[in-house]
Amino acid sequence: MIRSMTGFGAGRKAAGGEEIAVEIRAVNHKFCEVKVRIPRELAALEPAVVRAVKDRLARGGIDVALRRTGPGGAMAPRVDAALAEAYARAYAEVQARLGLHDPIRLQDIVSAEGVIRLDERDADLDAARAATEGALAAALEALLAKRLREGEALAADLEARLVTGEGLVAGVEVLAPQAVEHHRSRLAERVRELTQGLPLDPGRLAQEVALLADRSDVAEEITRLRSHVAQARQLLAGQEPAGRKLDFLVQEMHREVNTIGSKSQHAGLSSLVVSLKAEVERMREQVQNVE
Repeated sequence: MIRSMTGFGAGRKAAGGEEIAVEIRAVNHKFCEVKVRIPRELAALEPAVVRAVKDRLARGGIDVALRRTGPGGAMAPRVDAALAEAYARAYAEVQARLGLHDPIRLQDIVSAEGVIRLDERDADLDAARAATEGALAAALEALLAKRLREGEALAADLEARLVTGEGLVAGVEVLAPQAVEHHRSRLAERVRELTQGLPLDPGRLAQEVALLADRSDVAEEITRLRSHVAQARQLLAGQEPAGRKLDFLVQEMHREVNTIGSKSQHAGLSSLVVSLKAEVERMREQVQNVE
């Protein structure tokens, strides 16, 4: 079953003193491009995250966001004791110089600039690695489930369009011989008009009709179109990523339909070709979403 390239997944895992949350967003992309946003203190884990994503996903623009969560999160308060002592001495000196007797309160010290600040909490890299692996695995499973559900809808839509296309191709196959006969009748009528009732040369007329039949023969194109449809169905039913192969097949379908259109000398055939082009274009748009 094919999968969509778009989706979202999230996971959270704790290990040791670390708790990691991972969110993954995926959009359409020609290749597999992975971008990771990760706390600076965990930067050493980024290559492993990229490898894990590429092991599970074949195509898509993948955005991975990793956060340290838990009670302390990624930040922790830090006390600059030396600076606090310096503030205390400065306050005492001001009191002495001004003859003040108000007591120096703890609040005055800790609220002074720079005494207490938030810094990045030191990371336990081993615990963070284990937590990241668990959270990333959960996020990937959720993303893959979403992509699979969307892929089922894509497959159903593509199958419906293949059925419609087969019906139009069958119509082309029926009309093609009729178009040749129609042209033979028109040619004979035109020659009679130009010769003003003089006898026609049946051999010459047959030769012209034969040339037209050869130029307008679309049997090969119809055979190739049906082969492309059969291959597309195999890909839709397979388990491997099929987006690139489907994209190639749709391009080949478009080529065959254009060739049929260039050979068409009949209004009915032209109408069928226009409808076929529209179906192939809709398939092309949908295939751009397939992994």
